[in-house]
Amino acid sequence: LPAYWDSRLFIKDLNFDGVPVRIYLPREPSASKRRGVIFFHGGCGIFASIRTYERACRYLARKSDSVVVSVGYHLAPEHKYPAQTLECITATVHFLKNAKTYGVDPTRIIVCGDSVGGTYTASVCQELGKRTDIPKICAQVLIYPFLQALNFNLPSHQKNAATAFLSREHTVHFILKYLRKDCSLKEPILAGSHVPESINLKYRKWINPDLIPEVFKLGYKVPHPTLFLPQVHEEVQELFEPWISPLLAEDSVICGLPDTCIITCEHDVLRDDGLLYKKRLEDNNVRVTWHNMEKGFH
Repeated sequence: LPAYWDSRLFIKDLNFDGVPVRIYLPREPSASKRRGVIFFHGGCGIFASIRTYERACRYLARKSDSVVVSVGYHLAPEHKYPAQTLECITATVHFLKNAKTYGVDPTRIIVCGDSVGGTYTASVCQELGKRTDIPKICAQVLIYPFLQALNFNLPSHQKNAATAFLSREHTVHFILKYLRKDCSLKEPILAGSHVPESINLKYRKWINPDLIPEVFKLGYKVPHPTLFLPQVHEEVQELFEPWISPLLAEDSVICGLPDTCIITCEHDVLRDDGLLYKKRLEDNNVRVTWHNMEKGFH
């Protein structure tokens, strides 16, 4: 669908190396190169579109006087994972290389996304952090991101299990749809039966309710131990990849990440993903700005 007309913005539908994008350029002339924002929309990788986020991207472009690129990655399950992550990487690299064409300073480009768009943002920054053939990403903005698929019994999962729009069960259901997996795997994954003890031990230093500040753990109950089911583990190997669970990236990757802004919401099952990533980044000397929306929800 075409973009709405905006008196303050030029809006164009383009193609970045095969990836559809919509670019929002302020009409007002600028004395210098503008900032650039690459935006990945949410929707669990299976919903939403450029048009869904039209109003948000226009607002962002106007209020920040930036050139915004909204990436229309192709949706799962029709387009199989990891097509979405790969397209986000492709669009980002294209914009970094061609920023000056759009009046953008290539050293002042941030990557931003909400929900699974936050996952793609984290993955893109992890993937491109060590590359020397393209300009460095200036910063990343993660808006209530999904960052790990090992533990669905963190305090925020318990507190917001039945919250509208994104319940705990819906979260796992949509992940399975995204990965083209049998949705009957939902219950054992919710229980944690997909994670062997060796992996639990390896990643306990990063994914652990003990790392969540006490103020966010009121009413939290430690879940009962669950039986590991090897057949479930074999079916969902993708859940342990950093492109699905960016929290599992090694420290050598995390320490190369740009300045970060993380936004979490109090009434959101994914709140603790953001809190755990915040700690990981800070432990690796990455500068982090954090905002928790006390009355916010996913």
